[in-house]
Amino acid sequence: MNFFEANFDGLVGPTHNYAGLSVGNVASLSNAKNSSSPRQAAKQGLSKMKALHDLGMVQGVLAPQERPDVYTLRRLGFTGTDAQVIAKAAKQAPAVLRAVCSASSMWTANAATISPSADTHDGKVHFTPANLTNKFHRSLEPVTTGRILQAMFRDPAHFAHHTHLPDNDHFGDEGAANHTRLCSAYGKRGVELFVFGRYAFDSSQPAPKRFPARHTLEACEAVARLHGLSGEHVVYMQQNPDVIDQGVFHNDVIAVGNQNVLFYHQQAFVDTQNKLNELRRKFGNETDLHLIEVKDSDVSVSEAIKTYLFNTQVITLPSGEMAIIAPTECQESHAVSSYLAALVQQHTPIRHVHYYDVKQSMRNGGGPACLRLRVALSEQEKQAVNPNVLMNDALFSTLNQWVDKHYRDQISEADLADPQLLDESRSALDELTQILGLGSVYQFQQV
Repeated sequence: MNFFEANFDGLVGPTHNYAGLSVGNVASLSNAKNSSSPRQAAKQGLSKMKALHDLGMVQGVLAPQERPDVYTLRRLGFTGTDAQVIAKAAKQAPAVLRAVCSASSMWTANAATISPSADTHDGKVHFTPANLTNKFHRSLEPVTTGRILQAMFRDPAHFAHHTHLPDNDHFGDEGAANHTRLCSAYGKRGVELFVFGRYAFDSSQPAPKRFPARHTLEACEAVARLHGLSGEHVVYMQQNPDVIDQGVFHNDVIAVGNQNVLFYHQQAFVDTQNKLNELRRKFGNETDLHLIEVKDSDVSVSEAIKTYLFNTQVITLPSGEMAIIAPTECQESHAVSSYLAALVQQHTPIRHVHYYDVKQSMRNGGGPACLRLRVALSEQEKQAVNPNVLMNDALFSTLNQWVDKHYRDQISEADLADPQLLDESRSALDELTQILGLGSVYQFQQV
C-alpha cells in the first residue's frame, strides 16, 4: 500500500494583523503595530500550497478561526450587541481586543499533534489539538480546531480524535511545532520525537530565564499515552533553555525532521549526544539515519531565527529525493543561502531547495513550517479525508476568488475596533465552510 505525508496549511484569516502578542517570538514583537495585508498574506499562503501541490505533494487546507472572538469578550464581562461589545473592549481593554482578533491559527504547526496509524496501538491516525495555554490569544483556539479537524478527518474507522489536554500551564502543549517523526518510510513504524521546554513538576531542572518555555514534558507524555505509542518508539528531548531565551519559542525554529533526516542546530537541545544516541538506537538501522548538525560557525542562532532556516519544510518529493521549502529570507542571507547551497551537494537525502515568499507570515513570526500541519497517510486513509479540503487547480482558483471577495487589503490596529470587520469575517467563513464542506464548525453558525 502507498503511504505519503500530506501537508495541511493554515488559511490566513481575514483579521490577520500585527499586534505583537507573542512574547518570546522576536519577529512578532519587532513588527508590532505595523499595518498588515490580510489579502496578501492569504494569497502568499495559497501560492505556497499550490506550489507544493505542483511539486506532486498531497496538499490540504485548514480553515481559520472566527475572529474577533466576541464570545470570549462576553465571558470577560463586555455586554450588549456584538458591535457594542467590540466598542467597549476597544475603549476599556484594547490589549484584550487585539488578542481576540488574532489570526494566529494560520500557524497550523500548533494546531495539533498527529501520530500516524503505523505508530499507534489501534492502527488509526490520532489527533490531539494543542491547548496553547501559554498565550491567551492562542488558548482560544483548541475547541474550534478540534471541530475543524473532525470535519476534515471524519471516518472513525481510520481517525481517532482526542480532547485537548487540561487548560493549565502544567500541561502546556504547543502541538506539532515541538514534535517530529522519524522513519525509514512513511508506512513503517517510526520514532516520534517530542521536544519540551521545561519540567512542570520539577523546578530543579534547567529552564529559560528570559522567555517562557511553553511546552512541558508532562504534556508530551500525555499525548504519547493518548495516541497509544510504544515507549520503545518515543524519544523525549529538552530544548536548550539558552536558545529559548534568544527567541527560539518552538523547536521548529531550531530543528526540523523528515523521514530519516533530522536537521538541527548545534545549540538546539539539552544532553544532545545521549539523546541522539537514544534516537539512533530506537530508529534501528543507524546507517540510514541522517543527523545533520548546523554549527554555530556556519549559521548563528540569531541568523537562524532571523531567516527561519529551521522553520523550513523538509519534504520527500515523488522522486524520493528530499527538498527544503524555505522562505525568501533564507535566500537573502549570505550565510544561510551559502550553507543551503553547500548542503544539497553533500551526501544526504536533501537534494533541492525551493524558496517562497511568505513575508506577511514571517513578519508575524511564522515561516513555512509554522504554516503547515503534517499528516502521514495511507492511500486508503487519504480516500477517507474530506476531499473538499485537498488542494487542486479548481480549489486554488476558488479560494483566491474568495479572498478577493472578502479580505481587506490592509488592517491597522485601529481597524480592529471596526464592528464591520466581524460581519465581514463571519460572511467569509460561512462561505468557506461551504467551499470546504466543513459543516457548522463555527459558533456563530450554531446559534
